[in-house]
Amino acid sequence: KQWYQRRVREHDARFSKFSEDDKEREAEYLRYVKEKVATAKSDFRQLLKEIKCVSHKSKETLRGPNGDSHMREIRQFLTNDKRGLVLDDLPEDRDRILDEYLTELEKFGPPPPPTATRPAKR
Repeated sequence: KQWYQRRVREHDARFSKFSEDDKEREAEYLRYVKEKVATAKSDFRQLLKEIKCVSHKSKETLRGPNGDSHMREIRQFLTNDKRGLVLDDLPEDRDRILDEYLTELEKFGPPPPPTATRPAKR
């Protein structure tokens, strides 16, 4: 994978104009890639928060007999959004983030009702 990145960088005009020092260019490129991956992971987590079918019961549903259909439903939502497709090159990270998010939702339980956090003003 690293040889591929090096070959791509060598043909990119922006990369050759950045600096004459190979170590400096490589360090900057690696910082850029790390930043892009971090942004993609953050965006993916935000997307998970926006999916309506993912709730505190999702982890339990996945363990049950309807687990496959529920996972297909979640994956369908993920493929319909660009933020869900960005991590296709990092399937282990994507699955880990999804599992961590579902575990977190299960741990915290159902969200409090809207009236519990903000009493109605009359």
